[in-house]
Amino acid sequence: MADAQAGNANTQKPEPLETLIPARLDRLPWSRFHWLIVFALGITWILDGLEVTLKGAISGVLQEPETLNFTSAQIGAIASFYLAGCVAGAIFFGYLTDRFGRKVLFFVTLTLYLVGVLLTAFSWNWWSFALFRFMTGAGIGGEYAAINSAIDELIPARVRGRIDLFINGSYWLGAAVGSLSTLVLLNPDILPTDIGWRVGFGIGAILGLCILLVRRYVPESPRWLATHGYEDQAEKVVKGIENEIEKETGKKLDQPSKDEAITIHPRRVFGFGIIFKTMFKTYPKRSVLGMSLMVSQAFLYNAIFFTYALVLTRFYDVPSSDTGMYLLPFAIGNFLGVLVLGSLFDTIGRRQMISATYGIAATLLVVTGILFVQDALTAVTQTAMWTVIFFFASPAASSAYLTVSEVFPLEMRAMAISLFYAIGTATGGVLAPWIFGSLIGTGNPMDVFYGYCFAAALLFVAAGIAIVFGVKAEQRGLEEVAEPLSAQA
Repeated sequence: MADAQAGNANTQKPEPLETLIPARLDRLPWSRFHWLIVFALGITWILDGLEVTLKGAISGVLQEPETLNFTSAQIGAIASFYLAGCVAGAIFFGYLTDRFGRKVLFFVTLTLYLVGVLLTAFSWNWWSFALFRFMTGAGIGGEYAAINSAIDELIPARVRGRIDLFINGSYWLGAAVGSLSTLVLLNPDILPTDIGWRVGFGIGAILGLCILLVRRYVPESPRWLATHGYEDQAEKVVKGIENEIEKETGKKLDQPSKDEAITIHPRRVFGFGIIFKTMFKTYPKRSVLGMSLMVSQAFLYNAIFFTYALVLTRFYDVPSSDTGMYLLPFAIGNFLGVLVLGSLFDTIGRRQMISATYGIAATLLVVTGILFVQDALTAVTQTAMWTVIFFFASPAASSAYLTVSEVFPLEMRAMAISLFYAIGTATGGVLAPWIFGSLIGTGNPMDVFYGYCFAAALLFVAAGIAIVFGVKAEQRGLEEVAEPLSAQA
């Protein structure tokens, strides 16, 4: 929509304008419109959790001769293809999201995911499976940038923290559903071995199609429209939301005071030079904060979540066929964490809660490592300890996404999310499983303990950086947290 009107962007410079659009969005009461945003956009994380869990569960099935007969090395390489897709999709679609708008891109990225996962269901060999997983990953990576941007810009400031954490934490609802679904999909007594895993991916495509239809009712971000020179469209969107809420509540909305207006100098294009200058010269402390939070949480999750089955089989003699059932407590602990602690990020504050959750998770990880190396745990108690760790680590990890999505100017928000997501995913996703896989492979508990201590050290460093560089963003408008680039003459 916006791009179609941008043809004469370079020949006509829009006049400065005063707007109350951010203040009008932030003063809205919670309504059906906001539930629509949560459902239509937040479903991405559920799909991602479903995807990753299903892929992990079918790894063994795909090595069977009656399926695709993959080797262990090929299974590992597929994970790398998915990861590479996530990183590439995040960077590529992140830039396009800031350039062409949120709505266009969250249709494009979900469509790419839908096509990728559907084609995965019809894979016929390793190369086709790997290519389609790359496509799926690119769609998911792009979703993270487009969706986090749109959610932050459409949700009122007073509840932005808890809603953002809840949506990011819903990944674990998908993980739980995926874990339970494998009991049916991978049961040869219910579905043939070469059919069950294909049905699982097919269901993911159907869910994606349903969400694509619902997203038709989600508007473009009025904040994005206003800063890019589309004031009339922005006014139309906000007025439509206000009218809908007034009908729902039967009450007239109060109008913000003129003191809350901001002056912007709309621009259609913000180049990479401006983006990187803003990140590393204007906001270097925030960049260090975002980097530390994203890398440390990615390392923790990829280290433990993707190697827990190896720990259970190697050190606790749990049959490999039974490791999947241990995922459910993980998922429950993760989701309960954001559900119980999420609101505190809006009341107690970002800096306090981010540093506390990172610090507590790190401390518990060290304690678990000590008990592990002393042979004081069983498979059940080890899983219980991990569950408690993730109760705090889940809101910590979600707050990393919240932080990078709200502490940079609107015009580069998606690109900032993409960059930090890509760095965190690439480092944590590549290094953590490899390091921990090697440590577990030695069969020496002390080696694994050193790995836990390293992950804990990263979390402690992130907690310390959050204390020093943390941003007071709770219950503050996005424009107050980071002045839009277009507000600068």
